[in-house]
Amino acid sequence: MPAGRTPRQFFRPLAIGAPAPLREQPVRLERMIHFVPPHIEKMRAKIPAMINQVDVILGNLEDAIPADQKDAARQGFIEMARDNDFGATGLWTRINCLNSPWVLDDIIEVVSAVGEKLDVIMLPKVDGAWDIHYLDQLLAQLEARHGISKPIGIHAILETAEGVMNVEDIAAASPRMHGMSLGPADLAAFRGMKTTRVGGGHPDYQVLADADGDKPRVGFQQDLWHYTVAKMVDACASYGIKAFYGPFGDFSDPAACEAQFRNAFLQGCHGAWSLHPSQIDIAKKVYSPDPGEVAFAKRILDAMPDGTGAVMIDGKMQDDATWKQAKVIYDLAELVAAKDPEYAEIYGI
Repeated sequence: MPAGRTPRQFFRPLAIGAPAPLREQPVRLERMIHFVPPHIEKMRAKIPAMINQVDVILGNLEDAIPADQKDAARQGFIEMARDNDFGATGLWTRINCLNSPWVLDDIIEVVSAVGEKLDVIMLPKVDGAWDIHYLDQLLAQLEARHGISKPIGIHAILETAEGVMNVEDIAAASPRMHGMSLGPADLAAFRGMKTTRVGGGHPDYQVLADADGDKPRVGFQQDLWHYTVAKMVDACASYGIKAFYGPFGDFSDPAACEAQFRNAFLQGCHGAWSLHPSQIDIAKKVYSPDPGEVAFAKRILDAMPDGTGAVMIDGKMQDDATWKQAKVIYDLAELVAAKDPEYAEIYGI
């Protein structure tokens, strides 16, 4: 027997009356997923001004929400979803984990009230495909009950060792899968890593330059998350979904935040979380391609209109493979330009 649904069944709704699953994820700009604590009224009041500043607004119901404020956060998210027109900006929520006492109310109340406006549910602490299957079935039932016309996506957070081991199965679990994010803090605790940092490197995780007599040896800090990000990117790319870097917790160190975001961007991530307003512009800068790279990519595409053959540009050979690399960059630039007039002018698109 196959491990999952057969190909013929995979794209059929899981409940009578639910919308048909998407065969392709919508093409959307998601450079930053901006977290909002919806139980705080003054934060909800900032949503109208924030909508055009970010690509995704996420109402957070899980970590960082006190236990006695879970209901208030849920109702606050419903209120902010109802009261605002989000246009091209994505509306997401992060629900509580599946073994929590709040998750069932999160799913049922939010989908019942604002499911038509909701683009994606972020699911924490995903261990395997079985977690996705549970949420997938429940969402189909709720969509059918409430006449929701489009399927709500699922975004998994990798923050357990079991989840990292099962990352490919998670990516393939459902046509609802939008993507995955790295959850470094919980993953560090689960693995027994000796760090209290939320994302980023660690000064003690390094390699040393070779000894040279009595000269001091130079140390080079390494990226604690390189392996996990690469594994996540490969799984997501294989199944046509998106990989994201998660949180960077040190708001006082924008340079380190930018470096971590850029490492993930270069590895293939589509965006990162912004937990503080100061991180919005960092994510926008990092996940919008460099103007020089965009201009060079355009030269490659113009020189090879059908994407085949080989040409020399500035003394460097360009062929089918580099054409594909150029197309990744230029397609992203066009997406950025369509959302952001400032970058449209910079790119000349």
